[in-house]
Amino acid sequence: MKGGTRKRGKSWSYYFDAAKVGGERKKIEKGGFRTKKEAEQALAKALVEYSNSGQVFTPSDISVSDYLDFWYKNYCVPNLSENTLNDYKNSIDNHLKPNFGIYRLSSLQAATIQEYVNAMKLRGYSKSSISGMMTVLSGSLDYAIEPLHYIKENPCRFIKIGVVPTPPKERIILTDEEFEEITSRFPPGSRFYVPLMIGWNCGLRISECLALTWDHVDFENRTLNIEVQTVRRKAGKTTFWALKAPKKESRRKIIFGETLYNVLKAEKKRQQENELKYGEFYTVHYLTEFKDEKGAKRQRINSVQKGQAAGIQRYNMICIDENGTMTTTDSFKYCSRVIHHELLLAFDYHSLRHTHATKLVEAGANIKAVQKRLGHKDISTTLNTYVHNTDDMAQDAADLFEEAVNGTLPPR
Repeated sequence: MKGGTRKRGKSWSYYFDAAKVGGERKKIEKGGFRTKKEAEQALAKALVEYSNSGQVFTPSDISVSDYLDFWYKNYCVPNLSENTLNDYKNSIDNHLKPNFGIYRLSSLQAATIQEYVNAMKLRGYSKSSISGMMTVLSGSLDYAIEPLHYIKENPCRFIKIGVVPTPPKERIILTDEEFEEITSRFPPGSRFYVPLMIGWNCGLRISECLALTWDHVDFENRTLNIEVQTVRRKAGKTTFWALKAPKKESRRKIIFGETLYNVLKAEKKRQQENELKYGEFYTVHYLTEFKDEKGAKRQRINSVQKGQAAGIQRYNMICIDENGTMTTTDSFKYCSRVIHHELLLAFDYHSLRHTHATKLVEAGANIKAVQKRLGHKDISTTLNTYVHNTDDMAQDAADLFEEAVNGTLPPR
């Protein structure tokens, strides 16, 4: 690429040839420099920027931190799903930048990466967590090789994770007595009682449960329409809650029974009474549209006091506190901590989903019906992840074999 400087009047300019457009030669020129030296320095910088498609760095100088930002914006955002973007952003901000960000991209070595992997193993990270972070780093470095040609080799290809001894994750199945103990600690009137009852009776994911509004409830037919999920979003340093459409197979209608019917009826009445009690200071919610990184329209959940809510269309959430404040996965962590430390029970919200599915299968529910109720695309997910081999199921298997062979059932 050719370029030069020239004096025009009392100032200096630089110029260089750009790529042809429509077969015609194009020239880029900029003036106003006091001396020839200033124009030559500006020309050198402009040539570097033009050669790197407008980037203000050279491949040999860019740090790993700046490169990861560039890769995330230019490759990840246009090509990856929202959940994957959130996972990648977490790995980049919380692991890759703090550990590798200060290195130059061109000088990042396999030994440095291997040392970090070994340290992660010693700190108790699971193999899947380490592999996930290495997938992000390796993918970014592959992009630096092709199509960018910033580096010639990916140092991640030499990394060995090896054996990571981790205990299998406990899948918690609650007994009726344990759940009764939990609801005694968080009884009707507690902000956590309703989400606990919905999880127990319907097996919802927590993000599905906390997005429910009264418009999603059909009291006449006793059904819940699962159409949206809550998701945490980030804009700069600000975080907020928004709605996300679930996968196709997770959009479903769930029939509920008399127990949850009575719970929801009582909760709706309680919320009406609380709104009268708090008056203009009651918290209400509404939706506004925003565009995500890909330009797709999304809906943000906004919260204001009722006195400031004139003229807005409300989003009437089911899982709220006495004063109307929405319950989120963050606020639900308090409930989990109390169950762990006060009640001394193993618990997370997903254990309600595990328990719900297992009880259905123990009671003889059709496995396809359970799959649809949980919103799984693949029935193997239902069988392998959420249905557990309990003592009752083992006894049933033995009894069925006895009946098939001898025509008799042993006494219970």
